[in-house]
Amino acid sequence: MIIVPVKEGENIEKSLKKFKRKFEKTGIVKELRRRQAFAKPSVVKRVARERAVYVQQLQRVED
Repeated sequence: MIIVPVKEGENIEKSLKKFKRKFEKTGIVKELRRRQAFAKPSVVKRVARERAVYVQQLQRVED
């Protein structure tokens, strides 16, 4: 459960922004989207490998 304490006289938009930030950090939406469709283990490994290659290329460019 996400609790956002609201101070006296605090703007509701600011409180809503805090809530959204906390909600995003929990990763609930990301997990929900991941679970909506089954991905075969081979596909998951392939995507992880492609991402690793991409990250390595970015690191090489920075150096």
